Amino acid sequence: MKKAELVAKLEVAKEVTSVVSIDLIISALHKLELPTQTGITQELADEIANKIERCLDYNASDLVDKDEVTFNINYGNTIEIDDAQINVYDTMDHITACLSEFVIEENEDDERNDGFVTTSAVIE
Repeated sequence: MKKAELVAKLEVAKEVTSVVSIDLIISALHKLELPTQTGITQELADEIANKIERCLDYNASDLVDKDEVTFNINYGNTIEIDDAQINVYDTMDHITACLSEFVIEENEDDERNDGFVTTSAVIE
């Protein structure tokens, strides 16, 4: 049952009698459909991924832990990188900064008991 359906039923009950049973209202409220939030749109996912990619590309020189790189000397005295670790802390710091631009701030008035936020937001 949707909100509009509940309101219509209560309007009909109001026309019949001026007293509406609290049990009727409680049972109708339990039947209300709660919005399901299963994920984000593909457009938003692409926008977030592109923003993270641009950020990591711009800061690429800081992402490799240059103090922990190991080298090998191969045949012909050529030097090859054997192992290089990424700087996870800095990488996650950049990703978190990108994601924080998409977070909707919650207000106490806007938050319902089910954890969903009823505000609308515009993402730049």
